[in-house]
This record gives sequence, structure tokens and C-alpha cells, in this order.
Amino acid sequence: MHILTGFAGVVFLLAVGLDTFQTIILPRRPAGRFRITRLFFLVTWGPWAAIARRIKSKRVREDFYGIYGPASLILLLVVWAAVLEIGFALLFYAMGSPFHDVTGHVATSGLDQFKTDLYVSGTTLFTLGLGDILPQVVSARAMIITEAGVGLGFVALVIGYVPVLYGAFSKREVSIALLDGRAGSPPTAGELLRRHGFDGGDEAIVALLMEWERWSAELLESHVSYPLLCYYRSQHDNQSWLSALTAVLDACSVLITSLQGTPVRQAQLTFAMARHALVDLVLVFHLKEKKQWAAQQEIDRLPMADFRKLCGLLNDTDIVLCGDPASEERLRAIRKLYEPYAHALAEYLGMPVSDWLTEPKKNDQWSTVAGLRSQKEIARKRAEAGPNSAAPDNEANEYAVVGGTPLHEDHK
Repeated sequence: MHILTGFAGVVFLLAVGLDTFQTIILPRRPAGRFRITRLFFLVTWGPWAAIARRIKSKRVREDFYGIYGPASLILLLVVWAAVLEIGFALLFYAMGSPFHDVTGHVATSGLDQFKTDLYVSGTTLFTLGLGDILPQVVSARAMIITEAGVGLGFVALVIGYVPVLYGAFSKREVSIALLDGRAGSPPTAGELLRRHGFDGGDEAIVALLMEWERWSAELLESHVSYPLLCYYRSQHDNQSWLSALTAVLDACSVLITSLQGTPVRQAQLTFAMARHALVDLVLVFHLKEKKQWAAQQEIDRLPMADFRKLCGLLNDTDIVLCGDPASEERLRAIRKLYEPYAHALAEYLGMPVSDWLTEPKKNDQWSTVAGLRSQKEIARKRAEAGPNSAAPDNEANEYAVVGGTPLHEDHK
């Protein structure tokens, strides 16, 4: 019996040591299907996501999803500490519970002895040092010193682990927030390309894609090393790292298949890095079956009706989609390279991927600012044309249109 408990104690300690090393220290994709962290997420995420899917209110559902990331971090640390405590308690029990209770309490059964061992293990691991139960043999004293050192190291790892996670999360969210003004909220490829259809837009979109190539590389490095970050939601319900990444991939797909010139080369580089991040994250969460299911379903995010709308939206740019069957076929082919992976992650994480198009919002900040700029241009042109050709003030203010959306008084 003592041999079995000692073996179990060693297994517990090795399991925690290996898992914390792979999760916190090792800068590579964690390996192994029976790691504590993976089992923890399998046990907790499934029920949590199932409850979230039953919530009808989108706002409440997103809030519920958003709790899981920070809560799971705390619970995972608790699980590690509990397994460490039990592991050392099993080793103490295997040694025959060599302790003396200064209060006079005498353990009369194996269960009482294990309770004492568990108490000693807990007070030692968290370095309380109460001194009410004393070790009687040298081996027990050595084990207590070892556990105290493990406890200090565990606390140090936690102190260093949490800031790294939140630093990576904050860095990830900055670019997502900046994408709001460049691609709408939620971001879409159609809006991103339309807002860059101005003189000099080629240079602007190349700079944007260069930034997102680096962002995708940073996402790959941080989220593969710390998969827990994938569960962290953005601060706004209509934004997410997955929808932003998908929108950028969509925009790159259009540029690669329908445009000539400098932006195409950068679009290819950004597409390759962004798709690499998606593929690796699917492997991290072992979602090959979900990816295959999504590929078999052939979910069409861009039906023909939306495709024609996208063509019309890009009329004022150099991108020609409609009227070129080769471009349509190339776009359909390139979408198959990343959309199944995006759908697999979306199904697992409860993060819907972005659409290709979205209805313009009346209170969109970019449209509001652009509308105010349009009013200034109207006033300038009126002054240049003279008083006889001036349009009525209320017409200029009431019907300044940006992207098909009237700029009314309530959202100027």
C-alpha cells in the first residue's frame, strides 16, 4: 500500500512539473494528450460553452464567454497547487506519516494519517510554517524542505506568468482596435478595401498589411505558446481576434486574385503568415475533425448575391471582380485554403467569423468623421462656385452621404 501511494505521489509531482514547464516555460506548442492543462480545458470548456450557447441575449452570452479566460487561469493555478499538495501528501503517507502533533492528537486510522499528511503538505507548500506538527525523521525533514522550495518556485512562476499573458493580450488588442477605423466594426474585407480606395490607397493598404503580417506572426508565437489566450475575448462584443484575422485573410484573397501591382506581393506575404497562424491553432486544440467537417459542409460565406454587392462596393477602386470568371474561380479556390480552419476555431471558441459585407451603421465613427470632412468640402466648393450656385444649408448638412449612409443631426 505504501509503495503504491509513493508511486502515485511521484506521478502527481512529475505530471505537474512537466505540465507547468510546457505551459509556462517551454516556448513551443505543448505536446501530449494527457497533460493536466489539456484535461482541464476539456473538462471545463465544454460545459461552459454549452451553457453559453443556450443564452439568447448576445450581450449576455459574450459576457459569459468573456469570463472563462480569466477564470480558467485562476482555476488552472488552483488545480496545479492542489495536485502538488496531494502529491507530497502521498509521499509523506508512503513514508509512514513520520510526524508528531504537538497538540497531542494521535491518528488512529490510515485516513487520519493521510489528513495529517495533507495538512503538513499544504502548510509547507504555501510556506506557512505553523510548527504545530513536527517531522520525526531526517527523510521527512528533507522532503519538507524540498516542498517549501517547490512552493516558492511555484509562486515565482505565477508572478511571472500572469504579466506575460496580459501583456500579450494587450498587444493583440491594440491592432484589433485600430482595425475599427480601417475595416469597420465588425471588420469586413469589403469595408477594408473600400476605405482604401482613395488616391494613395495602395501605399496605405501595403502598410496595413505589413502591420498585420507582423501581428499574425506575434499571434502565432504567443497563442501557440500560451493557448489560454485564445479564450480571452476582446473588450467589444463585435470584435474578436478571429474575426479580425479572417477579415484580413479575405482582403488578401481579393487582392491576390483580382489586382496587379505592389499590394499583391504584400498581400501574399500577409496571407501566408495569417493562414499559418490559423492552421497551427487548429493543431494546438486538436480540431482536425472540426476542420474536416467544416470543409465537407462547404459553408458559403460569400453567396452570389453578396458577391455582386462586393463588386459594386469596389467599383471605385482598381479591383475588378465581376466580369472576370478567372478571378471568381481563383477567389473561390483560395478561400478553401483558410475558411475551414477559421470555421473550426469559430465553432470551438464560440467566436463567429466576420462576414464579407455588413450593413453600414448609422453611428459608425469613421463615417461620422468622414461626413464632417465632406461638409467642409461642400462648403469649400460652394465658396469657390460663388453664392448663386450654393446649395441650401439644410441639404448639405442633412444629406451628406458617406458610404451610402446619410449623416443626420443625431450622429454628426
